[in-house]
Amino acid sequence: MTSENRMPRALRPFADGQYRLLVVALSASLLSAGAWVVAAAWQVIELGGSPIDLSMVAIGASLGLVVAVLVGGVVADRVPQRRILLTIEVVRSIVFTVAGVLAVTGVIEVWHLALLSFVLGVADGFFYPAYSAWLPALLPSDQLLAANGVEGMLRPVAQNAAGPALASVLIAVQAPWLAFLVVAALQVVAIVGLGLMRTTAVRRDLEASEAHPVRQMFADLRDGFTYLLRTRWLFATLAFSILLVLAVIGPIEVLIPFAVRDQAGGGAGEFALVLASFGAGGAIGSLLVASLRLPRRYLTLMILAWGFGCIPLALIGVTSWLWVMVVATFVVGFLFHAASVVWGTLLQRRVPPAMLGRVSSLDFFVSLALMPLSMAIAGPMGEWLGLAPAFLIAGFVPPLLAIVTLAAARLGQDELAHPLDDGVPDPTQVTGAGAAAGFEAPADEEHSSADAVERVDPERN
Repeated sequence: MTSENRMPRALRPFADGQYRLLVVALSASLLSAGAWVVAAAWQVIELGGSPIDLSMVAIGASLGLVVAVLVGGVVADRVPQRRILLTIEVVRSIVFTVAGVLAVTGVIEVWHLALLSFVLGVADGFFYPAYSAWLPALLPSDQLLAANGVEGMLRPVAQNAAGPALASVLIAVQAPWLAFLVVAALQVVAIVGLGLMRTTAVRRDLEASEAHPVRQMFADLRDGFTYLLRTRWLFATLAFSILLVLAVIGPIEVLIPFAVRDQAGGGAGEFALVLASFGAGGAIGSLLVASLRLPRRYLTLMILAWGFGCIPLALIGVTSWLWVMVVATFVVGFLFHAASVVWGTLLQRRVPPAMLGRVSSLDFFVSLALMPLSMAIAGPMGEWLGLAPAFLIAGFVPPLLAIVTLAAARLGQDELAHPLDDGVPDPTQVTGAGAAAGFEAPADEEHSSADAVERVDPERN
């Protein structure tokens, strides 16, 4: 047994130096993103903004993500992912700096924050497909669940706990402008970490084509959509996700700050505590999943965790006790992130490598397509109907959606037909730095050939 195999399952990816650098960069990036959420929200409130104003800022980020993510997936399958991530971190640093300068000079307005959030959303639209497509080029298949667990742990700890806590301290010391400038400086860590990493080749055979680049981009997107529509487990999960997002994202992103303020009498610190609880639950859930093998009933457990994990949200709208909000968000974070770790691993294990950037982008696009609508209606719903009805909908609609999805799509049959055992790595799967230039489809996928959906017929162009 090698020293790497003697390490706990969740820590084995850290044996790779390139992965350690990636984790440093990811940690700094997520910390900045978490601080931005609280700083931007309290900047809106200090400007005298309403839930509708905060909805505008949230809509800006979601629109940017939806607009950019499909193009981001195409780019991630054609451009070395390290270069994409490095460019994104530079852009994010510039955005945070601009926000800080506008705020410290006293000229910042809500529309500024909405526009800057849009740019950050565009950056996220390129980030997620590139990161998802790059990870299997750095690590072997038996370490992907652990690596996704680490990311699932870092995201709530840094983005939902440490970042908001940092922002709340800086706001208490001075004002939101200080938080904006500090997170801009933190981006330097992400930039340096990615700058020290090696560039890996895209895992795709890019044949010469005489088609116009724009036409080629649409051909790539068409192939991605074709794969999505004919892959039942992928289509059913994303159909469930799009409705889940419509029900819960708006209340979580827009209404929780006002529930903390109006029902519990809290401020930025209390809001950060609620977010930190969500992050703590997510971190524990992610580490637990990362320390185990993929569950045999991975699709069933994942859908149920997402659906029934929303029930505690109903409590937020009917309680005036901060501790109840804290416990509720902890449970939601635990189940949401545990399921998300499984989902990220499924994409990397069951999607052909040459398609992974586009499928990851379609994952975000389809599942988040209604996020702007959810943001847009959450503010008016909170004002016209009250917070309680909004959170009751967010809590009790998702479990019903989960049950319907599992029954209608027969996902239990699919997961039994495609077991994923992390304990026995499949040497035919194209993962790890040594196989980064390979182009075979994963062995567990029934599709006859990756080329059937990957290669573009020149006659169609």
